[in-house]
This record gives sequence, structure tokens and C-alpha cells, in this order.
Amino acid sequence: MAHTCRGTINLATAHIDTEDACNIVLSSGGRTYHLKASTEVERQRWVTALELAKAKAIRMMNDQSDDSGDEEPTSQSDRSELQGTLKILVSKLDDLSTCNDLIAKHGAALQRSLSELEGLKVPVEGGEKIKAVNERATLFRITSNAMINACRDFLDLAETHSRRWQRALQYEREQRTHLEETIEQLAKQHNSLERAWREAPTLVSTTPSAPTANKGGSERLHKEEASDEDGDTEYFDAMEDSPAFITVTATENTQQRRSQSNLSGASGGQPNDWNQDNNMSPGHNDVSGKELQPCRQRRTRVPDKPNYSLNLWSIMKNCIGKELSKIPMPVNFNEPLSMLQRLSEDLEYHELLDKAARCDSSLEQMCLVAAFSVSSYSTTIHRTAKPFNPLLGETYELDRREEFGYRSLCEQVSHHPPAAAHHVISQRGWTLWQEITIASKFRGKYLSIMPLGAIHLHFHSSGNHYVWRKVTSTVHNIIVGKLWIDQSGDIEIVNQRTKETCQLKFSPYSYFSRDVPRKVTGVVADSGGQAHYVLSGTWDDKIESAKILQSSRGGSGSEGKQKTVYQTLSPKLLWKKYPLPDNAENMYFFSALALTLNEQEDAVGVTDSRLRPDQRLMEDGRWDEANSEKQRLEEKQRAVRRRREADVSDALDEECEYDSGKEYEGYQPLWFHQRRDSVTGETNFVYKGGYWEAKERQDWSMCSNIF
Repeated sequence: MAHTCRGTINLATAHIDTEDACNIVLSSGGRTYHLKASTEVERQRWVTALELAKAKAIRMMNDQSDDSGDEEPTSQSDRSELQGTLKILVSKLDDLSTCNDLIAKHGAALQRSLSELEGLKVPVEGGEKIKAVNERATLFRITSNAMINACRDFLDLAETHSRRWQRALQYEREQRTHLEETIEQLAKQHNSLERAWREAPTLVSTTPSAPTANKGGSERLHKEEASDEDGDTEYFDAMEDSPAFITVTATENTQQRRSQSNLSGASGGQPNDWNQDNNMSPGHNDVSGKELQPCRQRRTRVPDKPNYSLNLWSIMKNCIGKELSKIPMPVNFNEPLSMLQRLSEDLEYHELLDKAARCDSSLEQMCLVAAFSVSSYSTTIHRTAKPFNPLLGETYELDRREEFGYRSLCEQVSHHPPAAAHHVISQRGWTLWQEITIASKFRGKYLSIMPLGAIHLHFHSSGNHYVWRKVTSTVHNIIVGKLWIDQSGDIEIVNQRTKETCQLKFSPYSYFSRDVPRKVTGVVADSGGQAHYVLSGTWDDKIESAKILQSSRGGSGSEGKQKTVYQTLSPKLLWKKYPLPDNAENMYFFSALALTLNEQEDAVGVTDSRLRPDQRLMEDGRWDEANSEKQRLEEKQRAVRRRREADVSDALDEECEYDSGKEYEGYQPLWFHQRRDSVTGETNFVYKGGYWEAKERQDWSMCSNIF
């Protein structure tokens, strides 16, 4: 290959060695691969093939260095020479243009002279004119010769470099063809391996990661980990699997012809089709709630982010001699919001749920719920800074009853592992609750963030109860380069009452994919598995839905999979991201809602995130003071945890001494308690009530002093 990429070794400089009867070791430039053949004969065949390929690579490298005319213009000297050649060609072209102008000028003068000569009758005058004609003809001949010489120089120079350019062009064509063939072969191998794995699922237990792995597998795994290629590194496919279905939009005549026979049945018996409603604005979300005048004017900006340079050495210097658990992370990596406030940001497009609560059809409702589940990721595209980790017992309320009819409460219910409980109730017919535990895994080049826990949504009038889980977020370029975030994975939304489902696929970014980045696709199906709606869009911009008229099995794709072809109506917009406020790039890329989340409010709980001092100092641009305050709060929290652990130890000792049978309860959240969920079977924290009543009484005596 003309360039290096991950997973390649330059054979011209590689060292090929054999460890034993079946092992081959390839090493080049600090990179080592351990290969194992099934037999000694197979190993020898591979060694022979590699040696021949290495000899060919060396021969090609020598040929290119010997034949300067065939050398590819990749070095700096070649580029300089090519630029010089182009300048000479341009200069010669200018000479040709000048000669052409002179020929045209003198040719016109010669023609006029000849015309005058034909009209003469006096011999004396005729002699003078003929003399003038001869002079002009001589000048014309000189100019023509100059042009011919310039053309000859141009042709000689072009012929000199023509062969080299042809070779370069042929080389690029061969490289492109080779790359296309390689990608196609990789895609075929990937799909064949996937099919083989599906056909023989029992083989999973024999992989090295299984507990029953044999000794040889462990040794091989150890060798692979010893290589400089990280065994945990996640590789995406060279060419992502295309969707399992194809959408074809029906023509207007087809829509009219099928509207009477198919639409009523496909929409679950509902006579009116919401997706054909022309009253729905195609370019905006349902903003019926936002048309109300708010009771108070919310802020529209926060102080600009200071341009502080991050001195990693000063951070490391302050960490010398400290325990790992006591090393404070500076606020330079944060944004002035807590994780509880980021969780509340899921409600930015609450109007989708308001509209879903008014739907008569559960399938239509499912489409809007799916759009809402995708909308929660729209603010993450530019938000690479991490939120503050909430302190144990920290709360955050978002009371928007007067403006939008809902109020939300979050509480940090556990610190190790970090877990937050969230409860929202709306006067417009819905309730949402969730408990999210963040699990993260650092893989060297990127950080995977996996939210664990189910999200529940209940509509009061219909009794529909939806459950889904979040996808994995990946932060790339942790060590070097510009940070960027991607979302990948599948979301399955299930209506527990009707058993209708929606399957959403978040496609991971792939360099070789021809699809738009951040693509989301999905299908809404009834309890019998029949598809009724197709969803498509991107998680950072919009989601559209299209009603399915009919479906059929199409031909096999390039991967050998049979795809379903959906004939649909024209897509309708479900959700569209609001544009960011002006100057958002200097305000942590906050959305309009995020700008208001940390705004000071009266009468909130004493444990509310708005009252957290280090977060407030960071928002005001006083980062040095914020770092000191953050360290104080974390040390205070550790001291409280040590006292609590000591109380637990004393209680256990007392229990053993008196055998009272009474169990000592550790930390218990104030506003949430653990209950077993009847739908998922999981034990999670749900709201037990009392917060809003305490707020009305302004009685916070039961709250701890965590700040």
C-alpha cells in the first residue's frame, strides 16, 4: 500500500521469524504480530509466501529509486520539481498566446495591403506598395517561425513528462481499485464470520474470554496483549452493515389508490391518519406549550467561558504524594452544570410528550416517544466537557408548571457507584421516571460511557407504559486531538400495555460509510411484528416518520442478506432541533434550556445544585477559587462517608453483642426509596413524595448540610 494504516506492516523492512513448529513472528518498526498456523506444512507455506512478497516489495522499492522517470511524485523534491515544470509550461503557453496575437495583427495588415495592391493602376505607386507587402510578409514569417519554435518547445517538454504523468495516473487508479477490492473483501469476510457465528452459537463458549478457555488460548491471548495493539481497542467495521430494510416513497397516484384500502388498517383502525395531517407544521415542533407567556423572564446567557490554558504539569505536581482517591480533578475539564442538571435537559423537547398524550393511536404515540428518546442526545454534539459529579444527597428541581405544565426532581441516591434518580410529572397527561447509573470504560484513545437503567414513561389517559434504555456514548481523542462525541447502539422501546415496539438503531461513525454521520433509523411495529411506520434522521438534527403502505421481500443485497422493501407515504417531520443561542460557542455550547438550569431561584431545597459553591464560582469565571472549593467539598464528603462507615461498624458490633436481630440501615435517600419494578423486575429508586410539600412549607430541616 502507498500509505500506512492501523494493522499493516511494511514487508520491505519486516523481519520474519519462526518460534516453533507452527508460530510465525512478524516485526517491523516496533510493531510485532504473532501468527499461528494449524500445521507445520501450512506455516512453511505462509513463510514462503511472505518471503516472496518481501523480495517483491524490496525489488519494487529499488526499481522506483533507480528509475527517476518512474518515481512517484510523493517526496518534497518531486513536488518542487513538478511545480517548476508547471511554471515552465505556463510560461510557454503565454509565449504561444503572445505569438498568436501578433500573427492575427500582422495577418490583418497583410490582407489590407494586398487589397490595396489589387486596386492600384499606377506602376510607380504599385512598386511602393509591393515593397510594403514584402516587408509585412517578412515580418509575418518571422512571427510564425517564433510561434512554431515555441510550439516545438512546448511539445518536447510535454512529451518528456508525459510518461511520468501516465505512470502516476495509472498508479492512483490501481491503488483505488485495490482499496475497493480490499474493502469489499473485508465486508464479505465480516458477514461470513457473522453468519457462521449465528449458525453455530455453541462455539461462543470456546472463545478465550470464556471461563472454559484452554491453556493454549490463554497463552495466545497473553501474546496478543503483549503486542503494541491494545486488545481492548474497539474496531468498527470497514463498511457498516446497511439497514435491513429499504424505503420507497409511493407516488401521489399510488397514495390515492391505496388510501381507502390500506391506511385505516395500517393505523390500527383509526379513521384519521396523523401523518397526512397538513395542519402539522413541517418545519417546527409542536410548540403549543411554548406559546404561553412565561410568568418570569429566564436568563438567555451565562458569563463567557474564560480562556484559561490547562497546565497538566501543575496538576500532576499537586498530585505527588496523595492517595489516588484524593486527587481532585480541576474544573478545567468541567462545564458549570451538574449531572443532575444534564439529566433534566432530557426535557428540552417535552412538547413531544405533550403531543403524544393527545394521540388516539398508540402507534402514533410510539413515533413521538421514539422522537423524544432521540432528542435527548441533540445537545451532546458539541458538549465535550464533563458535568460536575453530584454530591451524595444533592438534588435538583426544575419547576416549569406555570410555563409548560411539568415539574422535575432529581436526587443523587448513591455515590459508589454513582446513581441518580429522576421523576417528572406533567399536568398535560404524562409521568416520566428513571434511575441512571453511569458506567464508563477508558480504552486509551476513547472513553465509553454506558448509562445503565431503564426509563419509564406513563400516559395517564390511555394507560400506555413505555420502557427503554439509553445507548452508549463514546468520547474520542481523549489523549491527542480534538474531542468529539458519537452515539452508537440500539434502543428498543416497548409499550408494556399493547406490546407494540420500536427498534431504533444509532449507527456509529465510520470513515468508509456513505451514510450521513450520526444517522438514526427505526421501525414501529404492532404486537404481531407487522411494521407500520419507518423512522429516519440524525440524533443531532431531526427525526422524520413515514407511514408504511405495504412491505415486500426484496432481493439479496451485496452482503447476501434479503432486505425488506417498505413502500411509504412522504415522510413527515416529528422533531427538529432548536438552533443554539447566539454566542453559544463561548457559553459552553449551552442550549436555551441549559442556560437557565443554573439560574438562581428562591425557595429551592438547601441541597439544590444551584447552591453548590464550586459550580457557581466556575460559572462566574473564578476557576482557581472553584478548584479550591471543589476540593473542600470532596474532602467534606469523604469525612461524612468515613463517619457513616464507622457507624455501620459500631452497629454491626452491637448487633453481634446483643443479638437483637435489628439490621442497621446505611445511607437512605431523602426523596426516593427502592422498590421492585413490576415491569422490568429490577430494584430501583422511585419517588416517594414529600419534596414539593416541603417546598410549600419551606421546611428543609430534614436535609443534610452537604455544601
